[in-house]
Amino acid sequence: MSDVHVPVLAEEICQWLIQKQDGIYVDCTLGVGGTSLIILKNSGKNAYLVGMDRDPEALAYAEKNLARYADNIKLYNGNYSHIIDLVHQAGFEKVDGIVFDLGVSSLQLDKPERGFSFYSEGPLDMRMNQTEGPKAADLVNMLPEQELADLIFVYGEERFSRRIARAIVQSRKTYNMDTTQSLVAVIKGAVPHAYRKGRIHCATRTFQALRIRVNQELDLLQPALQDAVNLLKEGGRLCVVAFHSLEDRVVKHTFRALARGEHPTMAVLTKRPVTADELEIQQNPRARSAKLRVATRLTEGAPS
Repeated sequence: MSDVHVPVLAEEICQWLIQKQDGIYVDCTLGVGGTSLIILKNSGKNAYLVGMDRDPEALAYAEKNLARYADNIKLYNGNYSHIIDLVHQAGFEKVDGIVFDLGVSSLQLDKPERGFSFYSEGPLDMRMNQTEGPKAADLVNMLPEQELADLIFVYGEERFSRRIARAIVQSRKTYNMDTTQSLVAVIKGAVPHAYRKGRIHCATRTFQALRIRVNQELDLLQPALQDAVNLLKEGGRLCVVAFHSLEDRVVKHTFRALARGEHPTMAVLTKRPVTADELEIQQNPRARSAKLRVATRLTEGAPS
């Protein structure tokens, strides 16, 4: 992968994030470096960026793609739950802007061997860092039926979660579901015919649920947003792009809570989330579900 994929809502992120030249910025979900590259191009020759990603493979690509800015960056293999430690390790106490681009990256989706895509055959893995934690296959083959149904319903918002969980448990009595397509086949057999022919693939929500659980995405998000706020200078911006309702709900509620009370720490700048225009959606269908929310850091103990 030699080219950097243009991230969703890139222009909008820069407009909201960059309030001055030569600032210090943090990309909490570095991926292959697409968002970071655009930030560095637009923020002045003395700007500095701290990037982090839990996927070592993505980090290696990012290092190549950002090589021209080698003197202006520090990149770390770690997830955003360690944002404070990593920013301090880079030598900064406070920063001017922080961005989160949530969800799975194109690098992960495009590689069948990572197990994120239900369109390709591959091992049922889904770990963003393949050295950490259980695989999706471990959950599918080991969780009790009720726990599996709850997982698929809560994290995937899948209305046929009970039917899918029941079919998985029945199928694993005879074989382990170790591949993406073995799971897809079970899901197709569990849901109604009309659902299999719907607008989105019938495995979308189950795969989403497993990915979120495997990588603890929702569990880590809210504390990381609070940590990010604590790192911002007065007037610093926090930009978060979410791709499904569960993530967006966490961001919205966290921003609102930080903006309330007698001594709010943040002011919400986007009353409604920023979304992609039709041209961007045509060029990148993934942009259709993207929602950007932005908040700015207030003075410590600022009155509401």
